Amino acid sequence: MELSVRSEAAAAVVTVTGELDAATTPQLRQFLHTVLDEHDTPLVVDLTAVQFIDSTGLGVLVSVFKRLAGRGQALTLVSPHERLLRIFRLTALDRVFTIVPALPEPA
Repeated sequence: MELSVRSEAAAAVVTVTGELDAATTPQLRQFLHTVLDEHDTPLVVDLTAVQFIDSTGLGVLVSVFKRLAGRGQALTLVSPHERLLRIFRLTALDRVFTIVPALPEPA
């Protein structure tokens, strides 16, 4: 798994590449919470290059969502691929997260 972050005017954008499973989610959790500590903005997590996500990966995203909601900020997921969207629908997390098919154009 590879992780990167960049700041944009309205949000911190984290790009995730690889698989999100029990072996990689501890690194993801630590990375995302560090980003939240360092940025007082909404968060966009780009999952475009994620091939697989399991329940532990979903749990990390839920914990980040709750932390941001407590600050009055939003979490947006970028997921253009049906394979991940299906998982979000099956778990009803498509009703929790804002999921968009592509990164918004920079302002």
